[in-house]
Amino acid sequence: MRPALSIALPLLVLMATISAHAAPALTTEAERSGYARTGRYAEVIALCDAFAGLYPQRVRCIDFGTTPEGRPMKALIASNRGALTADAARNAGLPVVLVQGGIHAGEIDGKDAGFLALRQMLDGEAARSALDKVVLIFVPVFNIDGHERFGAWNRPNQNGPAEMGWRVTAQNYNLNRDYAKADTPEMQAMLALVNAWDPIATIDLHVTDGAKFEHDVSIQVEPLHAGDEALRAAGLALREGTLTALRKQGSLPVAFYPSFVENDNPASGFVDGVAPPRFSTGYFHLRNRIAMLVETHSWKDYPTRVRITRNTVIAVMELAAKHGIDWRRTALEADARAKQLGGSKVPLSWTASDKVRTIDFRGYVYTRTPSEVSGALMTRYDDSRPQLWKVPLRDDVVPGLAIAAPKGGYLVPAFYADMVAPRLRTHGIVYERLNQALPDAEVGIFRDETPTFAAASSESHQRLTVDGEWTTESRDIGAGALFVPIAQPKARLAMSLLEPLAPDSLLAWGLFNNAFEQKEYMEDYVAEDVAREMLARDPALRERFERKVKEDPKFAADPQARLEFFHRLHSAWDERYGLYPVMRTDEALR
Repeated sequence: MRPALSIALPLLVLMATISAHAAPALTTEAERSGYARTGRYAEVIALCDAFAGLYPQRVRCIDFGTTPEGRPMKALIASNRGALTADAARNAGLPVVLVQGGIHAGEIDGKDAGFLALRQMLDGEAARSALDKVVLIFVPVFNIDGHERFGAWNRPNQNGPAEMGWRVTAQNYNLNRDYAKADTPEMQAMLALVNAWDPIATIDLHVTDGAKFEHDVSIQVEPLHAGDEALRAAGLALREGTLTALRKQGSLPVAFYPSFVENDNPASGFVDGVAPPRFSTGYFHLRNRIAMLVETHSWKDYPTRVRITRNTVIAVMELAAKHGIDWRRTALEADARAKQLGGSKVPLSWTASDKVRTIDFRGYVYTRTPSEVSGALMTRYDDSRPQLWKVPLRDDVVPGLAIAAPKGGYLVPAFYADMVAPRLRTHGIVYERLNQALPDAEVGIFRDETPTFAAASSESHQRLTVDGEWTTESRDIGAGALFVPIAQPKARLAMSLLEPLAPDSLLAWGLFNNAFEQKEYMEDYVAEDVAREMLARDPALRERFERKVKEDPKFAADPQARLEFFHRLHSAWDERYGLYPVMRTDEALR
């Protein structure tokens, strides 16, 4: 890791002034070190208890899970309305904001900034009265085991602190790829917290990698391009209000993720979009709630990044205090609208169109020359010479994949029910088990007998890509199957998990790979005899086979394909091969 750059004197004076007026029990190692260092997780545990001890009527310190290495997952619940429970907050109609630090534990600005912002709110130094109107849930560190894999150079592209945690968990999972599939104990605990408190907005605090430029933070919010139409206005208001507040504080924020289209090439510009639901900002709009991705710039020094993150948290809390009740009402109305999605086209992915506009972007003078080390064309920045770049930006975001929602819902056969049901519960998706069989039910089925299995593992899964469309046929559905109604608030999330073509569906993450693996075969000598019998018995089949041999050279040259032609038409062929073991129904089975 690069050593921290020298800290500007005015910033040091500011931090020293803050520390001097802070209750010693509530200061962090970061504050006491002038933001050269960050504390270990023991400090989070101690501060959680200390805040609750000093503000017993305003702060609760809770454990909401346990990590694989046995550490408690801590959250602070803050409100001026008393030490509230989730039910009490809901009954009072209070909007809840979840501020989440350290999902990538090397990017730890959010932990130190969140403690600073919380203390200032409680002491009336910032966002005065916000806690009268908003419940704040602050999770200082999400990836706790990764946080304790502590060391220098854990973030080689980041300017401070001196040491920090690791990107992934003890089990080597990237938590910001786990929202949809929810494999990890940490994510399951977080989603249980979300299910209980139902935050109107989740603020996910990060530090970006990337090139050198003057812009110091990016703010992305959804729903804005995606999700419920009415709730997009709330997402836009939160984004624009936060950007305005940050500019007033001297920041240079942008409203897109500042990663070049071509790696290491500033001239390639940027492209905006909507993340798939493995990411926080791609997940919460499917629940009809708001998510904000905050990415401070890794080459700004740690004091600067903490200050900007603190300013972001304060801005969000002020905006939530002013508009949170309206946002919450709109979200609840969105829940009701989601129940009416059956039969309508629902976007499940989003993409930037070909529309391009040129923007002014504040970078530095740079050169691109071949490297004597790697041999590749490398970009070198002179950060003593600011330069205004004129670069392309594609930010006209439009729906990509759109699927008509089933009119009734989804059916998961009993033999997969025990695998799927826990994942639905984790997300708070409503389902029920069928006590009686449904013989000869007319259902939608999806089949692909030529799927593509990923060549490499991703997050411990072999991902699967399929192609095809839903068709209708009659099938027997046994008792014990799951019925997942589309008429529920999380209809979009249910579709994102159960539609086979969705980018982060359970199928795409490989949970149904067995259904797409051929397990029974016909020996070649048997297939030869079967083929001759079929050809002798069926002149139309002979004509069809001979025409295919004549017109399809690839088929004609492939002995296995020629034998499989007959196997597929024989009763020995596995009719379940390539059949997605989730079906759709137009009936509301209740």
